[in-house]
Formats: sequence, C-alpha cells, structure tokens
Amino acid sequence: MDSDPMSLPPLNALPADDAHLREVCAQSREAYRGHFLQVRQDDVLLPDGNTANREYIVHPGAVMVVPLLDDGRLVMERQYRYPMHRAYLEFPAGKLEAGEPGIVCGVRELFEETGFRAAEWACAGELHNAIAYSSERIEVWFARGLVAGERQLDAGEFLDVFAATEAELADWIADGRVTDAKTMVGLLWLQQWRAGRWALTWKPADAWAHD
Repeated sequence: MDSDPMSLPPLNALPADDAHLREVCAQSREAYRGHFLQVRQDDVLLPDGNTANREYIVHPGAVMVVPLLDDGRLVMERQYRYPMHRAYLEFPAGKLEAGEPGIVCGVRELFEETGFRAAEWACAGELHNAIAYSSERIEVWFARGLVAGERQLDAGEFLDVFAATEAELADWIADGRVTDAKTMVGLLWLQQWRAGRWALTWKPADAWAHD
C-alpha cells in the first residue's frame, strides 16, 4: 500500500468480496466451559496459506437499555465489575437467555435492576464490544414512559440506581469517569436521535414481542 495518506481509497473502491481477508477454521476445540462463557481454541488457515491460532470467548449475548425519564434525564447504575476491580457507571444491561428475544430480556433487566417499567421501547441496533476475542453482541434498546416500582435484584447482585443528564454523562466520558463501551455507544445513539440524525421506532413491548 502507498504510504501517502492521500492515496488511501474510499470504502467503495475496495473489493466487494472479502474472500482475500477471510480466515477458515481447520480445527476447533473447547478450552474451557463455565457457567455461561466458553473459551475456544481454533487453528485457522490464513488468506496467504499460512496457519495461525485463534483463542476467543463464545458469549450468549446481552441487552442494554437506555431508560429515558419524562424530564429528559437518564436512569443509570453504579455496579462493581470484578474483572476490573472497581465500580462502573453504566446503563442497565443483562445477559440473554438461550433463544430469548432482546425485548424480553430488556424488559426483565430494566425492571429487576431499577424497578422501572416502560410504556414504549425502541431498538437502536446492536454493538460488538470485543470483536478481536469475543463473539458477544449487545442489543441496544431505548425505553421511555417510565413508571417506578420495586426492583427485584438477583441473588448476589448489588448496584446503585441514579439519574443523570445527557450533559453529565458526556462530561463523565470526556474526563474518564465513564469508560464502559456500551454506555458510550448508548450516549452516541441518544445524541444522534435527539439531533434528528438517527431514527428510532417506538412501540409497546408487546408489539415488539410479536414482530
């Protein structure tokens, strides 16, 4: 490739097919299986004919909810994340059960963790937060028309629930207090939607469940 940055092609000038980039699995084995995570080690054939080893986590997926209060503030959580040995500020989220629709998981996690139920839901899409070593995908949902109730945390689950403005969250990301990737993506979606650049389709949870 030419080292002149001005010579870089746009995306539409690249080959339409990605065959020249693909890695093909030659052998796959399970290295570890836990309560909900699985680690695999695969031998792969590279595009140039050489071989390499890939280690990756198989994850069932998750759902994150961006809950919007009527006054525009956001419902957030502070939760201790053991792998990082610190508490994080983030939006409510939870793991998908096998075969579970995202909206079902979102409704359950929002209520269990915060006590809120929502009149309307909108699906923003999904994100992949660790594509180099994990299959995890996170569905991003928005919820509004919130009605407060009594939360029902799972056994062994401890977290604080609080409200924050969009500006506060943006400041916390800028100064490094919020580094959680999914929460940062949630703010991006919120900003783009409120600016009229990205669309959200709002429906009751039951309507999404029957789509």
